[in-house]
Amino acid sequence: MSNGYRIAVVGATGQVGTLMLRLLEERTFPAREIVPFASERSAGRELGDFGPVQLLTKDSIQGFDIALFSAGGSTSERWAPRFAEAGAVVIDNSSRWRMDSNVPLVVSEVNPHTLDEHQGIVANPNCSTMQMVVALKPIQDAAGIERLVISTYQAVSGTGRRAVEELLEQTHALLHGQEIPPPSSYAHQIAFNALPHAGNFAAGDDHTDEERKLINETRKILEDPSLRVSATCVRVPVLTGHSEAVNVQTREPLSPARARQLLAEAPGVMVIDDPPAARYPLAIEATERDEVLVGRIRRDPGHEQALDLWIVADTLRKGAATNAVQIAELLDSRGLVGPRDVQRATEGLPG
Repeated sequence: MSNGYRIAVVGATGQVGTLMLRLLEERTFPAREIVPFASERSAGRELGDFGPVQLLTKDSIQGFDIALFSAGGSTSERWAPRFAEAGAVVIDNSSRWRMDSNVPLVVSEVNPHTLDEHQGIVANPNCSTMQMVVALKPIQDAAGIERLVISTYQAVSGTGRRAVEELLEQTHALLHGQEIPPPSSYAHQIAFNALPHAGNFAAGDDHTDEERKLINETRKILEDPSLRVSATCVRVPVLTGHSEAVNVQTREPLSPARARQLLAEAPGVMVIDDPPAARYPLAIEATERDEVLVGRIRRDPGHEQALDLWIVADTLRKGAATNAVQIAELLDSRGLVGPRDVQRATEGLPG
């Protein structure tokens, strides 16, 4: 097509990058050209209608309107500012820019207004944070939120393709009476197990980085630095779809029935909540869906102003690729594509 944007997808051969390419076509995003970028290992590989995979160079990144990144923090640190300086708006899926005060951290249904002040780089939140805040936003608007206590049950796809393969290999071996090789994606066997260790422990920290992301990113997205958040992140032997048990203490009274109504009316949310009929959100039912599924909405018997929720979403879609494409759609609809003042967002970064 002659009209539309020129789009770069960096990390185009990974799980999320591949899905970004697919969603740009499925959602008929107005692109005249979509160019895939990846590492030297994938350079030159043909990706169907998208053509050969390109390498990131000073010359190859020129002339883009939007760049979708899913290639890790070090790649984003080096190349996102370069794309921005060349006139593109970068939508980055790594953790590198999320807590930068000059970079908006955006969930399309929650805080789209923060895009208005972008300086060339927009951050996509962590997958577990993303699905949770979509469900929390209508509750926050109606009654305020005082405290969150979160337990996540995170799928292996959140770690990457190799972790998915490892779960399948271990499961096959165990079911066939074979010895499994030493684990490589996690500290312990993941098949038929649950690891209270999603993410990595930094030196001197008793929380993993996944737990810190939930705490810090939630405060930033909901625009409440004083919000009290407790998080425990668990890795479970599920292929795709994070599940979360979330206890929400509100500032004002809110009944389960009213919360159920608010969530049913909220954009991007689907309520599935009939426990006697065994109807509640399941990870396998969230797969290949863009909605955040919410159920088990009930009063916390230990606190008159707290509710318990069960929240599930597709790790790779709404948890990553879908929100990135939705951000691109918002940039388009709000007239925010084009060169910006990127100086503050890129000061002090490696040249």
